[in-house]
Amino acid sequence: MIREQEDLGSRIFGIIITAVSLLAFLGAFMLLSWQTSGGLVYNSQYLTTVLLLIPIWYIGIKKTNLTKFYRAKDTVIIISESLLFVLAGTGTVALLVILLQLNEIDFRVLYFYAAIDFLLLTTIIILSYNYHKNLLNKGMNTRNIILIADQNCVDFIERLFLHNEWGFRIVAIISDAELINEVFGSRVKVIDQVKSLPYLIKSHVVDEVFYCKNDINQEEIRKLVYACEEIGVTFRLQSAFFHMSATKTHLSYYDDVPFLTFINTPANKVAHQWKFVVDIVASFFILLIWSPFLLLIAALIKITSKGPVIFSQKRVGLRGREFNIYKFRTMVQDAEKLRSLLEAQNEMDGPVFKIKKDPRITTIGKFLRKSGLDEIPQFFNVLKGDMSLVGPRPPLPSEVAQYERWQLRRLSMRPGITCIWQISPNRNKITFDEWMKLDLQYIDSWSFKMDILLILKTFQAVAKGSGQ
Repeated sequence: MIREQEDLGSRIFGIIITAVSLLAFLGAFMLLSWQTSGGLVYNSQYLTTVLLLIPIWYIGIKKTNLTKFYRAKDTVIIISESLLFVLAGTGTVALLVILLQLNEIDFRVLYFYAAIDFLLLTTIIILSYNYHKNLLNKGMNTRNIILIADQNCVDFIERLFLHNEWGFRIVAIISDAELINEVFGSRVKVIDQVKSLPYLIKSHVVDEVFYCKNDINQEEIRKLVYACEEIGVTFRLQSAFFHMSATKTHLSYYDDVPFLTFINTPANKVAHQWKFVVDIVASFFILLIWSPFLLLIAALIKITSKGPVIFSQKRVGLRGREFNIYKFRTMVQDAEKLRSLLEAQNEMDGPVFKIKKDPRITTIGKFLRKSGLDEIPQFFNVLKGDMSLVGPRPPLPSEVAQYERWQLRRLSMRPGITCIWQISPNRNKITFDEWMKLDLQYIDSWSFKMDILLILKTFQAVAKGSGQ
Protein backbone atom coordinates (compact mmCIF):
# COMPACT_ATOMS: atom_id res chain seq x y z
CA MET A 1 0.00 0.00 0.00
CA ILE A 2 2.86 2.39 0.83
CA ARG A 3 4.52 1.75 -2.53
CA GLU A 4 1.17 2.22 -4.34
CA GLN A 5 0.66 5.54 -2.55
CA GLU A 6 4.17 6.68 -3.53
CA ASP A 7 3.67 5.67 -7.19
CA LEU A 8 0.31 7.48 -7.29
CA GLY A 9 1.89 10.53 -5.67
CA SER A 10 4.72 10.44 -8.22
CA ARG A 11 2.24 10.31 -11.15
CA ILE A 12 0.19 13.19 -9.74
CA PHE A 13 3.36 15.18 -9.15
CA GLY A 14 4.38 14.49 -12.78
CA ILE A 15 1.10 15.99 -13.97
CA ILE A 16 1.66 19.03 -11.74
CA ILE A 17 5.20 19.48 -13.06
CA THR A 18 3.92 19.26 -16.66
CA ALA A 19 1.28 21.91 -15.90
CA VAL A 20 3.93 24.15 -14.30
CA SER A 21 6.10 23.72 -17.41
CA LEU A 22 3.23 24.91 -19.61
CA LEU A 23 2.85 27.98 -17.39
CA ALA A 24 6.61 28.52 -17.69
CA PHE A 25 6.27 28.55 -21.50
CA LEU A 26 3.46 31.10 -21.24
CA GLY A 27 5.59 33.17 -18.86
CA ALA A 28 8.56 33.04 -21.25
CA PHE A 29 6.35 34.20 -24.13
CA MET A 30 4.92 37.10 -22.10
CA LEU A 31 8.36 38.10 -20.75
CA LEU A 32 9.91 38.23 -24.24
CA SER A 33 6.84 40.07 -25.58
CA TRP A 34 7.23 42.65 -22.82
CA GLN A 35 10.98 43.01 -23.49
CA THR A 36 10.35 43.56 -27.21
CA SER A 37 7.51 46.04 -26.47
CA GLY A 38 4.84 43.83 -28.02
CA GLY A 39 7.00 42.85 -30.99
CA LEU A 40 6.26 39.17 -30.40
CA VAL A 41 3.01 38.10 -32.06
CA TYR A 42 1.05 35.04 -30.88
CA ASN A 43 -0.05 32.58 -33.58
CA SER A 44 -1.19 28.97 -33.93
CA GLN A 45 2.41 27.73 -34.17
CA TYR A 46 2.93 28.58 -30.50
CA LEU A 47 -0.14 26.52 -29.63
CA THR A 48 1.37 23.63 -31.63
CA THR A 49 4.59 23.99 -29.63
CA VAL A 50 2.63 23.86 -26.36
CA LEU A 51 0.86 20.71 -27.55
CA LEU A 52 4.28 19.19 -28.31
CA LEU A 53 5.47 20.06 -24.83
CA ILE A 54 2.74 18.12 -23.03
CA PRO A 55 3.59 14.55 -24.19
CA ILE A 56 7.35 15.19 -24.26
CA TRP A 57 7.38 16.45 -20.67
CA TYR A 58 4.94 13.92 -19.25
CA ILE A 59 6.58 10.90 -20.92
CA GLY A 60 10.05 12.25 -20.12
CA ILE A 61 9.18 12.67 -16.44
CA LYS A 62 7.76 9.14 -16.32
CA LYS A 63 10.74 7.55 -18.07
CA THR A 64 13.40 9.36 -16.02
CA ASN A 65 11.69 8.94 -12.62
CA LEU A 66 12.37 12.64 -12.08
CA THR A 67 9.48 13.04 -9.64
CA LYS A 68 9.90 9.73 -7.83
CA PHE A 69 10.81 10.30 -4.18
CA TYR A 70 13.76 8.06 -3.47
CA ARG A 71 14.56 7.62 0.20
CA ALA A 72 18.14 8.84 -0.23
CA LYS A 73 18.85 11.51 -2.86
CA ASP A 74 21.16 14.55 -2.69
CA THR A 75 20.15 18.08 -3.70
CA VAL A 76 23.07 18.24 -6.16
CA ILE A 77 21.70 15.17 -7.96
CA ILE A 78 18.23 16.74 -8.13
CA ILE A 79 19.68 19.94 -9.67
CA SER A 80 21.80 18.06 -12.23
CA GLU A 81 18.91 15.76 -13.20
CA SER A 82 16.56 18.74 -13.60
CA LEU A 83 19.10 20.60 -15.73
CA LEU A 84 19.69 17.64 -18.02
CA PHE A 85 15.96 16.95 -18.28
CA VAL A 86 15.16 20.55 -19.26
CA LEU A 87 18.05 20.74 -21.76
CA ALA A 88 17.12 17.43 -23.39
CA GLY A 89 13.39 18.22 -23.42
CA THR A 90 13.80 21.76 -24.77
CA GLY A 91 16.30 20.50 -27.34
CA THR A 92 13.78 17.87 -28.49
CA VAL A 93 11.07 20.52 -28.82
CA ALA A 94 13.44 22.80 -30.75
CA LEU A 95 14.35 19.94 -33.08
CA LEU A 96 10.65 19.22 -33.73
CA VAL A 97 10.02 22.93 -34.38
CA ILE A 98 12.72 22.82 -37.08
CA LEU A 99 11.53 19.52 -38.58
CA LEU A 100 7.88 20.66 -38.64
CA GLN A 101 8.98 23.98 -40.17
CA LEU A 102 7.30 26.15 -37.53
CA ASN A 103 9.19 29.13 -38.91
CA GLU A 104 7.25 31.76 -36.97
CA ILE A 105 8.48 30.50 -33.61
CA ASP A 106 11.00 32.85 -32.01
CA PHE A 107 13.72 30.62 -30.55
CA ARG A 108 14.35 33.20 -27.83
CA VAL A 109 11.08 32.02 -26.29
CA LEU A 110 12.59 28.53 -25.95
CA TYR A 111 15.76 29.95 -24.38
CA PHE A 112 13.72 31.93 -21.84
CA TYR A 113 11.48 28.94 -21.30
CA ALA A 114 14.39 26.56 -20.56
CA ALA A 115 15.79 28.96 -17.93
CA ILE A 116 12.43 29.62 -16.25
CA ASP A 117 11.37 25.96 -16.32
CA PHE A 118 14.70 24.82 -14.85
CA LEU A 119 14.38 27.26 -11.94
CA LEU A 120 10.74 26.34 -11.28
CA LEU A 121 11.28 22.60 -11.73
CA THR A 122 14.33 22.49 -9.45
CA THR A 123 12.70 24.64 -6.77
CA ILE A 124 9.47 22.62 -6.71
CA ILE A 125 11.22 19.23 -6.63
CA ILE A 126 13.67 20.28 -3.89
CA LEU A 127 10.88 21.75 -1.73
CA SER A 128 8.69 18.68 -2.29
CA TYR A 129 11.57 16.33 -1.61
CA ASN A 130 12.46 18.16 1.62
CA TYR A 131 8.81 18.02 2.67
CA HIS A 132 8.74 14.30 1.90
CA LYS A 133 11.93 13.72 3.93
CA ASN A 134 10.50 15.79 6.79
CA LEU A 135 7.48 13.46 6.91
CA LEU A 136 9.81 10.47 7.04
CA ASN A 137 11.85 12.06 9.83
CA LYS A 138 8.62 12.48 11.81
CA GLY A 139 7.82 8.81 11.39
CA MET A 140 5.13 9.24 8.73
CA ASN A 141 4.98 7.08 5.59
CA THR A 142 7.61 4.72 6.99
CA ARG A 143 8.20 1.06 6.21
CA ASN A 144 8.37 -1.38 9.10
CA ILE A 145 11.24 -3.83 8.69
CA ILE A 146 12.70 -6.89 10.41
CA LEU A 147 16.44 -7.48 10.15
CA ILE A 148 18.07 -10.93 10.11
CA ALA A 149 21.66 -10.09 10.95
CA ASP A 150 25.03 -11.24 12.27
CA GLN A 151 27.90 -9.38 13.96
CA ASN A 152 29.12 -7.99 10.61
CA CYS A 153 25.93 -5.94 10.16
CA VAL A 154 26.44 -3.47 13.03
CA ASP A 155 27.49 -0.62 10.72
CA PHE A 156 24.51 -1.04 8.39
CA ILE A 157 22.02 -1.20 11.27
CA GLU A 158 23.54 1.98 12.75
CA ARG A 159 22.98 3.69 9.39
CA LEU A 160 19.32 2.68 9.46
CA PHE A 161 18.94 4.30 12.86
CA LEU A 162 20.91 7.36 11.76
CA HIS A 163 19.08 8.04 8.46
CA ASN A 164 15.50 8.66 9.48
CA GLU A 165 14.86 10.17 6.05
CA TRP A 166 15.25 6.69 4.52
CA GLY A 167 11.90 5.94 6.08
CA PHE A 168 12.64 2.58 7.73
CA ARG A 169 11.47 1.64 11.22
CA ILE A 170 13.09 -1.47 12.73
CA VAL A 171 10.45 -3.69 14.35
CA ALA A 172 12.90 -6.37 15.47
CA ILE A 173 16.33 -7.85 14.84
CA ILE A 174 16.71 -11.61 14.55
CA SER A 175 20.27 -12.53 15.50
CA ASP A 176 22.15 -14.92 17.76
CA ALA A 177 25.24 -12.67 17.79
CA GLU A 178 26.07 -11.32 21.24
CA LEU A 179 27.44 -8.09 19.72
CA ILE A 180 24.09 -7.30 18.07
CA ASN A 181 22.24 -7.79 21.35
CA GLU A 182 24.83 -5.76 23.23
CA VAL A 183 24.73 -2.78 20.82
CA PHE A 184 21.03 -2.66 19.88
CA GLY A 185 19.24 -4.59 22.64
CA SER A 186 18.32 -1.40 24.49
CA ARG A 187 16.83 0.23 21.36
CA VAL A 188 14.93 -2.58 19.67
CA LYS A 189 13.73 -6.12 20.31
CA VAL A 190 16.47 -8.66 19.52
CA ILE A 191 15.36 -12.29 18.96
CA ASP A 192 17.81 -15.17 18.54
CA GLN A 193 15.56 -17.59 16.66
CA VAL A 194 15.15 -17.26 12.87
CA LYS A 195 12.20 -19.62 13.19
CA SER A 196 10.31 -16.74 14.81
CA LEU A 197 10.04 -14.83 11.53
CA PRO A 198 6.72 -16.34 10.30
CA TYR A 199 5.10 -15.48 13.64
CA LEU A 200 6.59 -11.96 13.71
CA ILE A 201 5.46 -10.98 10.21
CA LYS A 202 2.00 -12.37 10.95
CA SER A 203 1.55 -10.72 14.35
CA HIS A 204 3.19 -7.36 13.58
CA VAL A 205 2.83 -4.77 10.83
CA VAL A 206 5.88 -5.60 8.66
CA ASP A 207 6.53 -4.26 5.16
CA GLU A 208 9.97 -5.71 4.46
CA VAL A 209 12.49 -8.26 5.76
CA PHE A 210 16.23 -7.60 5.35
CA TYR A 211 18.58 -10.61 5.36
CA CYS A 212 22.02 -9.18 6.18
CA LYS A 213 24.07 -12.20 7.21
CA ASN A 214 27.41 -12.78 5.51
CA ASP A 215 27.09 -16.55 5.55
CA ILE A 216 24.28 -17.54 3.21
CA ASN A 217 22.23 -20.58 4.21
CA GLN A 218 20.28 -21.42 1.07
CA GLU A 219 17.77 -23.67 2.81
CA GLU A 220 17.14 -21.05 5.46
CA ILE A 221 16.70 -18.31 2.86
CA ARG A 222 14.31 -20.47 0.83
CA LYS A 223 12.06 -20.94 3.88
CA LEU A 224 12.22 -17.24 4.79
CA VAL A 225 11.38 -16.12 1.24
CA TYR A 226 8.43 -18.50 1.18
CA ALA A 227 7.21 -17.19 4.57
CA CYS A 228 7.36 -13.62 3.24
CA GLU A 229 5.73 -14.50 -0.09
CA GLU A 230 2.79 -16.11 1.68
CA ILE A 231 1.60 -12.78 3.07
CA GLY A 232 3.11 -10.36 0.53
CA VAL A 233 6.09 -9.06 2.54
CA THR A 234 9.15 -7.84 0.55
CA PHE A 235 12.33 -9.86 1.18
CA ARG A 236 15.74 -8.24 0.61
CA LEU A 237 18.99 -10.22 0.52
CA GLN A 238 22.34 -8.60 1.27
CA SER A 239 25.66 -10.39 1.45
CA ALA A 240 29.37 -9.64 1.43
CA PHE A 241 29.46 -12.01 -1.56
CA PHE A 242 28.12 -9.15 -3.67
CA HIS A 243 30.90 -6.74 -2.65
CA MET A 244 33.41 -7.66 -5.31
CA SER A 245 35.67 -4.62 -5.90
CA ALA A 246 33.74 -2.02 -7.94
CA THR A 247 31.33 -4.63 -9.30
CA LYS A 248 27.62 -3.80 -9.18
CA THR A 249 25.03 -6.54 -8.95
CA HIS A 250 21.48 -6.96 -10.14
CA LEU A 251 19.11 -9.83 -10.77
CA SER A 252 18.01 -10.54 -14.35
CA TYR A 253 15.34 -12.94 -15.56
CA TYR A 254 15.19 -14.85 -18.85
CA ASP A 255 11.65 -16.24 -18.80
CA ASP A 256 11.60 -17.68 -15.26
CA VAL A 257 15.33 -18.44 -15.01
CA PRO A 258 17.12 -15.99 -12.64
CA PHE A 259 20.71 -14.82 -13.14
CA LEU A 260 22.69 -12.75 -10.64
CA THR A 261 24.55 -10.26 -12.85
CA PHE A 262 27.87 -8.65 -11.92
CA ILE A 263 28.78 -5.51 -13.82
CA ASN A 264 31.54 -2.95 -13.27
CA THR A 265 30.36 -0.38 -15.80
CA PRO A 266 27.48 2.11 -15.30
CA ALA A 267 24.30 0.01 -15.48
CA ASN A 268 21.54 2.64 -15.18
CA LYS A 269 19.72 2.13 -18.48
CA VAL A 270 17.48 5.19 -18.07
CA ALA A 271 20.47 7.43 -17.30
CA HIS A 272 22.33 6.03 -20.32
CA GLN A 273 19.33 6.66 -22.55
CA TRP A 274 19.24 10.28 -21.42
CA LYS A 275 23.00 10.56 -21.95
CA PHE A 276 22.46 9.35 -25.52
CA VAL A 277 19.59 11.84 -26.08
CA VAL A 278 21.66 14.72 -24.68
CA ASP A 279 24.61 13.70 -26.88
CA ILE A 280 22.49 13.71 -30.05
CA VAL A 281 20.59 16.93 -29.33
CA ALA A 282 23.69 18.85 -28.17
CA SER A 283 25.78 17.67 -31.14
CA PHE A 284 23.07 18.66 -33.61
CA PHE A 285 22.85 22.21 -32.26
CA ILE A 286 26.61 22.60 -31.92
CA LEU A 287 27.10 21.64 -35.57
CA LEU A 288 24.18 23.89 -36.59
CA ILE A 289 25.56 26.91 -34.71
CA TRP A 290 29.14 26.32 -35.81
CA SER A 291 28.35 25.57 -39.46
CA PRO A 292 29.61 28.99 -40.77
CA PHE A 293 32.90 28.53 -38.87
CA LEU A 294 33.23 24.97 -40.14
CA LEU A 295 33.03 26.22 -43.73
CA LEU A 296 35.63 28.92 -42.97
CA ILE A 297 38.01 26.40 -41.36
CA ALA A 298 37.53 24.02 -44.29
CA ALA A 299 38.39 26.80 -46.74
CA LEU A 300 41.54 27.78 -44.81
CA ILE A 301 42.77 24.17 -44.70
CA LYS A 302 42.18 23.74 -48.42
CA ILE A 303 43.95 26.99 -49.31
CA THR A 304 47.03 26.52 -47.07
CA SER A 305 47.96 22.88 -47.77
CA LYS A 306 47.37 19.98 -50.11
CA GLY A 307 45.10 17.12 -49.15
CA PRO A 308 41.56 16.51 -47.92
CA VAL A 309 39.88 18.86 -45.45
CA ILE A 310 38.69 16.04 -43.19
CA PHE A 311 41.13 13.51 -41.79
CA SER A 312 39.54 10.09 -41.26
CA GLN A 313 41.26 7.45 -39.15
CA LYS A 314 40.32 3.99 -37.92
CA ARG A 315 39.72 3.95 -34.14
CA VAL A 316 38.45 1.43 -31.60
CA GLY A 317 35.16 2.14 -29.86
CA LEU A 318 32.70 0.41 -27.54
CA ARG A 319 33.89 -3.12 -26.64
CA GLY A 320 36.34 -3.23 -29.56
CA ARG A 321 34.03 -2.03 -32.37
CA GLU A 322 36.04 -0.20 -35.02
CA PHE A 323 34.86 3.05 -36.64
CA ASN A 324 36.27 6.00 -38.59
CA ILE A 325 36.89 9.10 -36.49
CA TYR A 326 36.67 12.53 -38.17
CA LYS A 327 38.94 15.51 -37.56
CA PHE A 328 39.96 18.59 -39.45
CA ARG A 329 43.27 17.75 -41.08
CA THR A 330 46.07 19.43 -39.11
CA MET A 331 49.05 17.64 -40.69
CA VAL A 332 50.62 17.44 -44.10
CA GLN A 333 49.31 14.90 -46.59
CA ASP A 334 50.46 11.29 -45.93
CA ALA A 335 51.48 12.19 -42.36
CA GLU A 336 50.77 8.63 -41.22
CA LYS A 337 53.45 7.29 -43.54
CA LEU A 338 56.01 9.70 -42.03
CA ARG A 339 55.31 8.54 -38.44
CA SER A 340 57.81 5.66 -38.64
CA LEU A 341 60.60 8.20 -39.21
CA LEU A 342 59.68 10.02 -35.97
CA GLU A 343 59.13 7.07 -33.61
CA ALA A 344 62.43 7.77 -31.80
CA GLN A 345 61.13 11.26 -30.82
CA ASN A 346 57.95 9.95 -29.14
CA GLU A 347 57.42 11.80 -25.83
CA MET A 348 54.76 9.43 -24.43
CA ASP A 349 55.34 6.06 -22.82
CA GLY A 350 53.24 3.03 -23.66
CA PRO A 351 51.67 2.46 -27.09
CA VAL A 352 50.62 6.12 -27.58
CA PHE A 353 52.57 8.35 -30.01
CA LYS A 354 52.81 12.11 -29.37
CA ILE A 355 55.42 14.81 -30.10
CA LYS A 356 55.04 18.34 -28.75
CA LYS A 357 56.64 19.96 -31.82
CA ASP A 358 55.56 17.52 -34.50
CA PRO A 359 57.10 18.66 -37.86
CA ARG A 360 54.15 17.19 -39.76
CA ILE A 361 51.68 19.76 -38.35
CA THR A 362 50.70 22.58 -40.73
CA THR A 363 50.51 26.28 -39.81
CA ILE A 364 46.71 26.32 -39.64
CA GLY A 365 46.92 22.91 -37.95
CA LYS A 366 48.83 24.38 -34.99
CA PHE A 367 46.05 26.88 -34.39
CA LEU A 368 43.32 24.26 -34.74
CA ARG A 369 45.04 21.94 -32.26
CA LYS A 370 45.79 24.73 -29.81
CA SER A 371 42.16 25.85 -29.84
CA GLY A 372 40.68 22.35 -30.03
CA LEU A 373 38.75 23.26 -33.20
CA ASP A 374 40.20 20.27 -35.03
CA GLU A 375 37.93 18.04 -32.92
CA ILE A 376 34.62 19.63 -34.05
CA PRO A 377 33.93 17.08 -36.86
CA GLN A 378 33.77 14.42 -34.14
CA PHE A 379 30.27 15.70 -33.33
CA PHE A 380 29.30 13.87 -36.55
CA ASN A 381 30.69 10.72 -34.89
CA VAL A 382 28.39 11.43 -31.93
CA LEU A 383 25.39 11.80 -34.27
CA LYS A 384 26.30 8.45 -35.85
CA GLY A 385 26.37 6.81 -32.42
CA ASP A 386 30.07 5.89 -32.55
CA MET A 387 31.04 8.37 -29.83
CA SER A 388 29.67 10.34 -26.89
CA LEU A 389 30.35 13.90 -25.75
CA VAL A 390 32.20 12.60 -22.69
CA GLY A 391 34.06 9.31 -22.44
CA PRO A 392 37.54 7.76 -22.79
CA ARG A 393 39.30 8.87 -25.96
CA PRO A 394 39.10 6.26 -28.77
CA PRO A 395 42.49 4.56 -29.31
CA LEU A 396 44.10 3.26 -32.49
CA PRO A 397 43.81 -0.49 -33.20
CA SER A 398 47.61 -0.74 -33.00
CA GLU A 399 47.51 0.77 -29.49
CA VAL A 400 44.76 -1.59 -28.31
CA ALA A 401 46.84 -4.55 -29.53
CA GLN A 402 49.49 -3.54 -26.94
CA TYR A 403 47.07 -3.02 -24.04
CA GLU A 404 47.47 -5.01 -20.86
CA ARG A 405 44.35 -6.94 -19.90
CA TRP A 406 43.17 -4.48 -17.21
CA GLN A 407 43.49 -1.56 -19.67
CA LEU A 408 40.92 -3.12 -22.01
CA ARG A 409 38.14 -2.15 -19.58
CA ARG A 410 38.36 1.44 -20.83
CA LEU A 411 36.66 0.11 -23.99
CA SER A 412 33.60 -0.91 -21.94
CA MET A 413 32.08 2.56 -22.35
CA ARG A 414 31.37 4.52 -25.53
CA PRO A 415 34.40 6.73 -26.35
CA GLY A 416 34.06 10.49 -26.04
CA ILE A 417 35.30 13.81 -27.37
CA THR A 418 36.55 14.76 -23.91
CA CYS A 419 37.27 13.05 -20.59
CA ILE A 420 39.32 13.50 -17.41
CA TRP A 421 42.68 13.26 -19.23
CA GLN A 422 41.71 16.01 -21.70
CA ILE A 423 41.17 18.60 -18.98
CA SER A 424 44.26 17.71 -16.92
CA PRO A 425 46.63 20.73 -16.89
CA ASN A 426 49.71 18.50 -17.27
CA ARG A 427 48.12 15.87 -19.47
CA ASN A 428 51.14 15.47 -21.75
CA LYS A 429 53.32 14.65 -18.73
CA ILE A 430 50.96 11.95 -17.43
CA THR A 431 52.22 8.42 -17.94
CA PHE A 432 50.21 6.01 -20.06
CA ASP A 433 49.21 3.90 -17.04
CA GLU A 434 48.01 7.01 -15.19
CA TRP A 435 45.96 7.98 -18.25
CA MET A 436 44.34 4.56 -18.33
CA LYS A 437 43.56 4.78 -14.59
CA LEU A 438 41.90 8.19 -15.10
CA ASP A 439 39.63 6.65 -17.75
CA LEU A 440 38.73 3.75 -15.44
CA GLN A 441 38.06 6.26 -12.66
CA TYR A 442 35.56 7.99 -14.96
CA ILE A 443 33.85 4.68 -15.80
CA ASP A 444 33.60 3.60 -12.15
CA SER A 445 32.20 6.93 -10.93
CA TRP A 446 30.17 8.04 -13.97
CA SER A 447 27.23 10.36 -13.42
CA PHE A 448 25.46 13.20 -15.25
CA LYS A 449 26.97 15.60 -12.76
CA MET A 450 30.49 14.42 -13.69
CA ASP A 451 29.73 14.78 -17.43
CA ILE A 452 28.53 18.37 -16.98
CA LEU A 453 31.58 19.20 -14.87
CA LEU A 454 33.97 17.72 -17.46
CA ILE A 455 32.24 19.59 -20.31
CA LEU A 456 32.53 22.89 -18.41
CA LYS A 457 36.21 22.23 -17.64
CA THR A 458 36.78 21.34 -21.30
CA PHE A 459 35.42 24.77 -22.33
CA GLN A 460 37.82 26.28 -19.80
CA ALA A 461 40.77 24.31 -21.19
CA VAL A 462 39.86 25.32 -24.78
CA ALA A 463 39.61 28.98 -23.73
CA LYS A 464 43.12 28.75 -22.25
CA GLY A 465 44.41 27.13 -25.45
CA SER A 466 46.05 24.22 -23.64
CA GLY A 467 45.90 21.88 -26.65
CA GLN A 468 48.97 20.73 -28.53
